[in-house]
Amino acid sequence: MPLLTRIRGPRDLDRLSLEELDQLAEEIRTFLVDAVSKTGGHLGPNLGVVELTIALHRVFDSPKDKVLWDTGHQAYVHKLLTGRQDFSGLRSKGGLSGYPSRAESDHDVIENSHASTVLGWADGLAKANQLLKRDSHVVAVIGDGALTGGMAWEALNNIADAKDRPLVIVVNDNERSYAPTIGGLANHLATLRTTDGYEKFLARTKEVLERTPVVGKPLYETLHGAKKGLKDFIAPQGMFEDLGLKYVGPIDGHDIEALESALARAKRFGGPVIVHCLTEKGRGYRPAEQDEADRFHGIGPIHPDTGLPIKAAAASWTSVFGDEMVRLGRERDDIVAITAAMLQPVGLKKFADAFPNRIYDVGIAEQHGAVSAAGLATGGLHPVFAVYATFLNRAFDQVLMDVALHKCGVTFVLDRAGITGDDGASHNGMWDMSMLQVVPGLRIAAPRDAEQLRAQLREAVDVDDAPTVLRYSKGVVGPAVPAVGKVGGMDVLRKAEAPVPDVLLVSVGALAPMCLEIADLLDKQGISTTVVDPRWVKPVDEALAPLAERHRVVVTVEDNSRVGGVGSAIAQALRDAGVDVPLRDFGVPPRFLDHASRKEVLAEIGLTAPDIARQVTGLVSKLDGGLPHSRLRSSGGTPTDRTGTAQAVDSVEPARD
Repeated sequence: MPLLTRIRGPRDLDRLSLEELDQLAEEIRTFLVDAVSKTGGHLGPNLGVVELTIALHRVFDSPKDKVLWDTGHQAYVHKLLTGRQDFSGLRSKGGLSGYPSRAESDHDVIENSHASTVLGWADGLAKANQLLKRDSHVVAVIGDGALTGGMAWEALNNIADAKDRPLVIVVNDNERSYAPTIGGLANHLATLRTTDGYEKFLARTKEVLERTPVVGKPLYETLHGAKKGLKDFIAPQGMFEDLGLKYVGPIDGHDIEALESALARAKRFGGPVIVHCLTEKGRGYRPAEQDEADRFHGIGPIHPDTGLPIKAAAASWTSVFGDEMVRLGRERDDIVAITAAMLQPVGLKKFADAFPNRIYDVGIAEQHGAVSAAGLATGGLHPVFAVYATFLNRAFDQVLMDVALHKCGVTFVLDRAGITGDDGASHNGMWDMSMLQVVPGLRIAAPRDAEQLRAQLREAVDVDDAPTVLRYSKGVVGPAVPAVGKVGGMDVLRKAEAPVPDVLLVSVGALAPMCLEIADLLDKQGISTTVVDPRWVKPVDEALAPLAERHRVVVTVEDNSRVGGVGSAIAQALRDAGVDVPLRDFGVPPRFLDHASRKEVLAEIGLTAPDIARQVTGLVSKLDGGLPHSRLRSSGGTPTDRTGTAQAVDSVEPARD
């Protein structure tokens, strides 16, 4: 009987011998490769923390003791050891979340999967324990990549201030966040990683002293607790101890016995302790170990034996952006790129290969990235900062007060905008267009297809006196959606056939195909519809209000929060222009959305063509006095005397090639 099937909770680990623990580690790796290859998910990070997670749950008593995971993508092993071994629905609707989830288990605490937050959480929980006189422990597991985030160091500064407040910080040092970790901290950890003299010195000394009768063991314990002078002489870890944090390590993160010993010592200490563990991302799975890009950080379904994708990768929004950046880089020497520890995921790898001196990886530090971009722009360059839409939330103040206030020409490229789905609530990019609406001078582009992405990126980097934003979806880019005309700066995707159009449908970004489907469904109900793509959704195009006035109702469709989004901005623009036309905005409701596929999430929130067409039909029916629209048409019930109505189609300019 496999050992893993006998583990129903952390205390089941207590009965296992060291040899059985090693066997369990191998079983867990086999399980992870088999399970995650079917569903996709974060494979590499979890293969690297198997022994560390086992040791944590052997030494600490979860859930009484709080084991906190920064980011949380490396918590699959934690799930397995806390009674969650059905991975068949991982990251799917109704299945396990890809991150810690309070709804799943009392062993999970932090659901926010944005990096560098765990030490702040740990600081607060440790303070609560102290104030309420609880005897439980707090353990924060943070990767070396997450330590490049400023929030982590703000927390460390506070943690170190309380010498008598117990808190264990486990640094999971695999030299990587997604890709290899960079920066001054990374260099320091590399020094510690490669200067293992202290641990080797202790190990050799232990062998000798344990053979020495009577005084050998006490002398070793004294030496093991030697003060900073001896440690710094052998391994330069003074940075941590200068902060007031006791330092233990570096420890082999795949040696369960060594890990348990180090964690137990840290647990006994009455103040904050850093336990520095060296792990290997992707350990035990050769395809991951040989993947230089990111050690299989996040994968789709793969063949478990080869590690190759089951489906050939189609062109993605990210790849279209990446290729166009290389072309722009060849044309303009002033174009530089910024990434926050996500060079490969945001599509900047090709740019980095072509222009290694014009790419800046700031680590997991979006705030710094935005301010640095303002400096680059002020210095005469045009920075393009590519980041997931959900992570730009962190840098709002810097976008507002450093970039926009100073009228800096910086382009922010927001990948994974809108509903991303399977990564859950914290990864949906559903707040960016609401958040950025309030930034004076900032302009937002939402391309509907690959051609528009390329065109609008070029338009964005041509702006040198204000921030620009380009946002697009996750996954495969859809087919081209041609324009049939133009009104102002807006593309007309469909002209209403009737001389008196009923609906002006404003389509935002990648939802254009769905909006055209909505128009087809409305047409079957006898409701004529004009579909426009504003292209640039902020500011609202001046031609939109006159066009709206020539329709009976305006409908906006966006994959952003309805609160303060594009629909709200258009409604305000119509009010300001004195256009009194009913407007209905469709978008994402103001709530956190559970993990599921993008299609399932959109269906759950009613953001589908049939749902929207049904509601618009009801809205038009109310305008017609509650009668079916087709009946009103046949009985002459459609208004035809509104000023300018008959010009709705004629005013559309033909599309230009």
